[in-house]
Amino acid sequence: MKNNLAERRAERRWTQADLAAVLGVSRQTVISIEREKFDPSLPLAFQIARTFDCAIEDIFTAE
Repeated sequence: MKNNLAERRAERRWTQADLAAVLGVSRQTVISIEREKFDPSLPLAFQIARTFDCAIEDIFTAE
């Protein structure tokens, strides 16, 4: 699954640690998602979308 999480995070000038703290996950989880090595669970994907006040499809796209 492709994503633009790093770009979204950068727009807010958040570090990976900042985003991890907001989401309640580890920094390694954020890194893995941004590098597209890990697909988040559906609840986490919804939480990420809510954090950025957008739809899941605005961040994640199926390949």
